[in-house]
Amino acid sequence: MEETLWVEKYRPKTIDECILPDSLSVTFSKIVENIQKKPLGNMLFAGTAGVGKTTVAKALCRELDLDWILINGSEENGIDVLRNKIKQFASSISMQGGVRVVILDEAEYLTVACQTALRGFIEEFSANCRFILTCNFKNRIIEPLHSRCSVIEFNTSKKDLATLAAKFHGRLKDILTKESIKYDNKTLAELIIRYAPDWRRVINECQRFAVDGEIPSSILTGTHDDFIKEVVGYLKEKDFKSMRAWVANNSSSDPTVIFRKIYDGLSEYANPNSIPAAVMIIGEWSHKTVMAPDKEIPVVCCLTELMTNVEWKK
Repeated sequence: MEETLWVEKYRPKTIDECILPDSLSVTFSKIVENIQKKPLGNMLFAGTAGVGKTTVAKALCRELDLDWILINGSEENGIDVLRNKIKQFASSISMQGGVRVVILDEAEYLTVACQTALRGFIEEFSANCRFILTCNFKNRIIEPLHSRCSVIEFNTSKKDLATLAAKFHGRLKDILTKESIKYDNKTLAELIIRYAPDWRRVINECQRFAVDGEIPSSILTGTHDDFIKEVVGYLKEKDFKSMRAWVANNSSSDPTVIFRKIYDGLSEYANPNSIPAAVMIIGEWSHKTVMAPDKEIPVVCCLTELMTNVEWKK
């Protein structure tokens, strides 16, 4: 069946196609080039959403022609998935030759019991299987797993971001052209600036708005700063109803992006004596949001605390 989601249909198949900083691109290219001299190891990919962690894991397996299986830790996170699905796969011999690979996506959602048991699995099946874990929050992965994996950070510096955004702009135009979608470069550029480096989010937003065969300029009603200024205005006025409606209307936004933008703007929006309290509130709810099944509720809770405990500039 033909893939209908653009993020899957146009997912890069090789490391060279992935949108990565040069340092990461070199690292993964060397793994592919030197596989005969240096066998694939267990790895932990850590970084924010949409930067290409899972895509790189899949691309490595494809380029190395390895059998692999993907387990989504947010959906299959209990000890039974280890005892059944993973054990059966890891203990069998690859028809391709070489090792098999288990990609544990969103591994921070695995229960502590599952992560603890995984330590033994990594060692028990070391002759036949490798594990690639991906996560947005590496602090949610227990330390014994860190020590059993090469930890690779998918960080994007401001210097890298400009280059990567330009490269992704070309990729996005190619996707839209293949899908026969009309667009203007300014709208695409603004969309990329808003969500970079979450490339997946940009593609999803384009597909969501391209229902009539074009990307309308109204896809962005304002800059990303305007997006945050709106909710800060509700916090200043202690307008809980409007704040809650804003969160509901922006429920597709990554909570970490909302928290980060407010954090970055504290010196502009909050009175100096309130900034330490605001930082503590944002930090606490950023942590709690990770494990929350419904992200909207902790975002509202965080903004409510900011509303009641922070003095905002008039």
